[in-house]
Amino acid sequence: MASISSTTQAGARSGAPSAWRKHGQYEYRVLTIDRDTSVPDARKMLTDEAEYGRWELARSRLYLGGERRVWLRRKIIKVNPTF
Repeated sequence: MASISSTTQAGARSGAPSAWRKHGQYEYRVLTIDRDTSVPDARKMLTDEAEYGRWELARSRLYLGGERRVWLRRKIIKVNPTF
């Protein structure tokens, strides 16, 4: 099964490409998918995150040994008080 890293951070990262920094504040979440996880299972997990958590795919990497790391992001919506 896939393991979820709880690395979540807000704002533009120092190592992020400048195109990411220009488009507002994002919250990032990093998922680590084990090599034993099948492609349909990984696809379903990412689809669920996108549909119910409002995450979008920012980046994905395939490492030696078959481990996959996926960066998801979602826009931070600031609510201003109306009083």
